[in-house]
Order: sequence, then C-alpha cells, then structure tokens
Amino acid sequence: MCAHQPSCPRTDSPAPHVVAAHPEQGWTLLCDGAILFDDTGELLPDGRVIAPHRAPTAHLVVAA
Repeated sequence: MCAHQPSCPRTDSPAPHVVAAHPEQGWTLLCDGAILFDDTGELLPDGRVIAPHRAPTAHLVVAA
C-alpha cells in the first residue's frame, strides 16, 4: 500500500505506479517514492542507489 498522503488510487497490481514522468529529463517517480532513470538505474526512497543494469552489448541485435 502506498504511504503517500493523500494515498494513491488503488490498482489491481501490487506494483507501484507512476506518479510523475519526465521522459525529456530521463526519470520517472513512482508512488512508493522510488525514482527510475532511463539508463535503468534507480534511487530508492531510503537513499540507496541501484546502479544501471544494462544488457551486455554482445547480446544486442544489430539491424542492418
């Protein structure tokens, strides 16, 4: 359950939902306070940082 006041609307999914999206700046705020970045990094509400977790380039497909 979201702890924000006022509380976020209920959804069928237990996953946090987007509160604010700023794709032009490269980040999205979730209702649980986490910030997701376009490079796949995260900043958690308790201040912990999750480094970007990109796929190795050897596994990417190149279009011709």
